Amino acid sequence: MTRPHGQLPPWGKAQLPEPPAFTFRNILHTIGPGIIGLGIAMGGGEWLLGPAVVVTHGPALLWLTAVSVLLQVVLNLEMARYTLYTGEPIMVGFMRTRPGPGFWGWTYAVLSFVQLGWPANGLAAATAGAALLLGRMPGDDDARSVILIGYLVFLACFVIVSVGKKVERTLEYAMRFMMIWVFGYLILVDVIAVSPETWGRILKGFVSFGSVPPGSDWSLLAAFAAYSGLGGVGNAFITNWMRDKGYGMGATVGYIPGAFEHGAHLSHRGNVFEPDKKSMSAWRRWWKFLLVDQWVIFMGGSIMGMALTTLLALQFVPAGSQVGGWAAADLQAQGIAAAHGRIFWPITLICGFWILFSTQLGFIDGIPRSITDMLWTGSARVRRWRGGDVRRVYYGVLILFGLWGCIALNLAQPLTLLIIAANIGAVNFALESVHTLIINRKFLPREIRPPLWREAGLVCCAVFYGGFAVLSFASAWK
Repeated sequence: MTRPHGQLPPWGKAQLPEPPAFTFRNILHTIGPGIIGLGIAMGGGEWLLGPAVVVTHGPALLWLTAVSVLLQVVLNLEMARYTLYTGEPIMVGFMRTRPGPGFWGWTYAVLSFVQLGWPANGLAAATAGAALLLGRMPGDDDARSVILIGYLVFLACFVIVSVGKKVERTLEYAMRFMMIWVFGYLILVDVIAVSPETWGRILKGFVSFGSVPPGSDWSLLAAFAAYSGLGGVGNAFITNWMRDKGYGMGATVGYIPGAFEHGAHLSHRGNVFEPDKKSMSAWRRWWKFLLVDQWVIFMGGSIMGMALTTLLALQFVPAGSQVGGWAAADLQAQGIAAAHGRIFWPITLICGFWILFSTQLGFIDGIPRSITDMLWTGSARVRRWRGGDVRRVYYGVLILFGLWGCIALNLAQPLTLLIIAANIGAVNFALESVHTLIINRKFLPREIRPPLWREAGLVCCAVFYGGFAVLSFASAWK
């Protein structure tokens, strides 16, 4: 039976690859997209916006993180459902719907750029680097030094995504290293230095559902909700990494290779399988790995990360402190150093640098990767360019994005850039949720489609983030 394939050429046919045995060792080897997603999530939301919200409004708003991350896991898994069945990233699936690949390719490319084209996390990482070098909080007079370090941050990101056989694998290894360092330090310092009372206030905040203090800044709250977890188009990038990791039918279509890797092939269309007894057995076993990757690694790590960073802020940053300027990334380091000694200053700054660098690294790869996949799928002319080498497309887009990022580093301070990006992310969440619901209903066979409660979760995701976007934009126009 030929399934409806929408506005792009039909999928190929292949057998669903058998997943590895569901053992602890294989789980460690197979998880990866969730680690990359967690590395991205830790920056803008957990290290910057979370502490900003807690210092400004108190910990009662942390329930937004619990709800946001829960809804994001539902969205991530439903986007992954399409990728597991077709081997295509979710944005390629969006391009299969009317009015066609040209419209949706441009729409999502522009939305990706508008949200993530502002190098807020790279600039924030640079403020942490500047603080390390200066031995103090950077101020307005240090702006040029911070921006220069921002250029170096961008260069380091480019080097990382250029080496190795597979870009996804290199990115995953880098994220594993940084997350082990970050979580190890945060757990240690929070256990040793944070009071039981502060722990109690933070934990209570995660279950204070519906609490919104009077006079809340809706643009900040919308940004906090969107960037608790990944944030907008960043969630869609997870399916690109799942494809390259070889999840499900992704193993049948290839991947984007590193700059110096020759002979790798990436198909311009996905493959689908017949949902027979054998395939559905393999499908359920693949789904187990997805559940660990998303529920345990991404959701568990995102909530834990928010708790660990806001514990530092609530304990060591005075309530009502001005959060912003060139020192936005360094407040926790300043507070704990003042309370427990100068030794905590460089260690906490290094932790903050890794957190923010990991986020910028993920976006440096995510936007060019997503645009490359849309161009590669939607344009035969692009596929013929330079002999049909997908590396030329990916690294071409990467260079253009990097040049723009170096310009954008000079446009605003990091927290301002982050709030703008996160509010656009809320809009993207609403659109992606509705679009994912449509393509899963339209293109997936009945045996693969999600149950109604998962579809209801997508609707809730659209309403939740759409509502915050409306409140944020309405408050801005007052």
